[in-house]
Amino acid sequence: MTLPKMNRVLLKLSGEVLMGGQQFGIDPAFVLELAKEVKAAKDTGLQICLVIGGGNIFRGMAGAAQGMDRAQADYMGMLATVMNALAMQSALEQLGVETRVQSAVQMDQVCEPVIRRRAERHLEKGRIVIFAAGVGAPYFTTDSGAALRAAEMKCDALLKGTSVDGIYDSDPKKNADAKRYETVSYSKVLADDLKVMDASAVALCRDNEIPIVVFSIREKGNVVKVLSGEGTQTIVTDHTA
Repeated sequence: MTLPKMNRVLLKLSGEVLMGGQQFGIDPAFVLELAKEVKAAKDTGLQICLVIGGGNIFRGMAGAAQGMDRAQADYMGMLATVMNALAMQSALEQLGVETRVQSAVQMDQVCEPVIRRRAERHLEKGRIVIFAAGVGAPYFTTDSGAALRAAEMKCDALLKGTSVDGIYDSDPKKNADAKRYETVSYSKVLADDLKVMDASAVALCRDNEIPIVVFSIREKGNVVKVLSGEGTQTIVTDHTA
């Protein structure tokens, strides 16, 4: 199955991808390589929104599991996503790509607040918009934040760049016989708990008819390949025929 022609997409990256080969934090050289991928996709004429997780710095659920107050831990995770957004903005601007960061937690000294109409104007002017701090409230993941922004910005698809090349029926790192799906329905993802995104994010994409495209961000040039209908990917949609 190939995707229809797209004008505006949201690219969701896990925070762990920004570590490169490190165990923790941000690898500026690897972030620059990712920025080149994003720029190449933008150069095809697409309007691009970005959402980046914070797991390379702090993960709220992990903090809560170790006894921290869940809401407090989630706010710390949101701040981590702002740091990642600023790192990506810096890398994109090194490449000459105008970029704006909008945060759901207001911090005027470092970025704009999330204002939908302003974000739309940035996109229309050819800028990339990075949405940070999730939905601005605890108990929601950055996947939910990505689905919300994709719906809000009327994106044609939500692209999720991960460390694996699609959705499998079990963990391919643990099961050599794991089966990869070319296409799969939202309902099957939810019913079989396929772990691609949290349930609220998948349901939000389903309700707004936003296809979810899962692919490996670690393969060089893969963003443009996926957008052009090539490369290895899994498409989540109700039109699986």
